[in-house]
Amino acid sequence: MSPMILYQLLNLYSVIVLVAVIASWVRLPPSNPIGRIVYGLTEPLLKPIRRVLPPMGGIDFSPLVLLLGVQLLKRLVFF
Repeated sequence: MSPMILYQLLNLYSVIVLVAVIASWVRLPPSNPIGRIVYGLTEPLLKPIRRVLPPMGGIDFSPLVLLLGVQLLKRLVFF
């Protein structure tokens, strides 16, 4: 796999995480196909983070931690 493709996939995944955050704000119904796809792509990585980092004041910071991890991975691999 080309490094540029991996870089673009990491960028795409960051966008998917942001879509998941917005979807949680607007409370998409479970039957929504976009919601199911986004949930399926993000939840396997968000769930372990939530176990370590519980909600603080009712706010879920796990997407922020995941986004920071993706950015750190990009910097370690590409810069």
